[in-house]
Amino acid sequence: MQKKNNARRVVASFALLASTAALAAPTAEIPAFDDYWSPGKPDSRVCRTPLLVGTPLGLPRCMQASNIMTHLQNLQDIASLNNGNRASGQPGYQASVDYVRTTLERAGYRVRVQSFPFLAFYPEGPGSLAAVAPQTVQYTWEEDFTYADQTDPGTVTAPVVPVDLALGLGNTSTSGCEPEDFAGFPAGAIALMQRGACAFGQKATNAAAAGAAGAIIFNQGDTEDRKGLLVATLGEDYEGGIPVLFSTYQNGVTWAGTEGLQLSMNVDVVRERTETYNVLAETRRGDPDNVIMVGAHLDSVFEGAGINDNGSGSAALLEMATLMSRAYPLNKVRFAWWGAEESGLVGSTYYVNQLPEEEKQQIKAYLNVDMIGSPNYANFIYDGDGSDFGLQGPPGSGAIERLFRSYFQLRNAPSEGTEIDFRSDYAQFFDDGIAFGGLFTGAEDIKSVEQAQRYGGTAGLAYDPCYHSECDDLSNISTEALELHGDALAFTTSWLSLSTKVIDDEIAAAAEQSIGTMRIQQVQEKSRWGHWIR
Repeated sequence: MQKKNNARRVVASFALLASTAALAAPTAEIPAFDDYWSPGKPDSRVCRTPLLVGTPLGLPRCMQASNIMTHLQNLQDIASLNNGNRASGQPGYQASVDYVRTTLERAGYRVRVQSFPFLAFYPEGPGSLAAVAPQTVQYTWEEDFTYADQTDPGTVTAPVVPVDLALGLGNTSTSGCEPEDFAGFPAGAIALMQRGACAFGQKATNAAAAGAAGAIIFNQGDTEDRKGLLVATLGEDYEGGIPVLFSTYQNGVTWAGTEGLQLSMNVDVVRERTETYNVLAETRRGDPDNVIMVGAHLDSVFEGAGINDNGSGSAALLEMATLMSRAYPLNKVRFAWWGAEESGLVGSTYYVNQLPEEEKQQIKAYLNVDMIGSPNYANFIYDGDGSDFGLQGPPGSGAIERLFRSYFQLRNAPSEGTEIDFRSDYAQFFDDGIAFGGLFTGAEDIKSVEQAQRYGGTAGLAYDPCYHSECDDLSNISTEALELHGDALAFTTSWLSLSTKVIDDEIAAAAEQSIGTMRIQQVQEKSRWGHWIR
């Protein structure tokens, strides 16, 4: 056994040496290396060998977008057979869990399906909203208004009372954030509030406490891209008990200026306590006291199949896990498919919080993969060292960012940092001081002219025009992005499975200098990706 372990360490050292040499290759040699990664290059038989799938250069070579797309096709089929979605608590999610579990078991893994409690939320039908005074006006579902995620159901007809609004471009709205905003608010009215400064759930809770029978929150309108509809969540812990709608900025402005306005609103949703699942598996080999964890959320929103968000991350992770079943990692690799991310990062938060402290200490790093196939993509890497946005991840996060960046450089592909905004499943790992990193190709934000020049695609359009929509299906995937980001995930995971020295060194340096990483003491903008949004 000792001889086998020594042999594995020699192979690991050789693999890391070769990878390091490749990363240091002169720019002139990079085009030749790029040819090495081209889709379809490796013989599938070669990818069954432990040496190739167990190295930072070999595993990405075997990660083919065509194989990831096969998993995505299966997830699409699951959604199509189950009311068009794979949302937690719905039949499509259970079928997704079964698919991941069965695929892993066929690859030789022992699979753990972890149940956890969560608050299921889904619409029974479209909502309705109409003005009944001073004039009758019927508003259009999903154009003028939509449900706030995690709203309670209910039907209300009542006068509308604006709450501390601040209109116009450049406004700094804090509408509804403080109980004092509701001074003199008439009980039984509908509170009209504006996005900005605090979580939506806080606004709705304050309105309910002031006696509101219902609430409408409209977009902030401080910039041109904050005027339309979005799926804003009140959070799983919302307990206001009143129905809440979200509307466009322009409607909010009109309502605020209408004397004697009365609205009739109907919210037809189900909100109930139930349970759903995480799926977990880990390599049989590797040091159990030095775990590399890689995760992706498996659930979609109720509105669609969630093929980019986050079938893309889930499928890439599943393909990588299947390949790594033949590898001989020196550090244990643990894979996770999280449930109820779209309901507020519920599955990943539950997993981390229920771990004994000793087991948390065994997790050296967490890699997050959430949306890596956006059709109008950019190559985003979480800003672990804080050099782009000012907030550092826990010690070791900068080293993970550098590993990802090195791979993009090896591929002669541009990349840039993305803000740590706690909108995905790394949040609880961050809070518990575990080094993290990850990849992202963009969601609802708009691609700039500069980014279009760097990555291609179309400036002025969202990275993912179908974000949280019915059209997030197989046609909403860039296989080019999927290939590149799947490879980058494989490279970094394989590297860390053989050595965590780059992380260890950064952690040791931070401890020596007594530099702790603290979460910024300010309200973070968290959205329908997970938690709350302001």
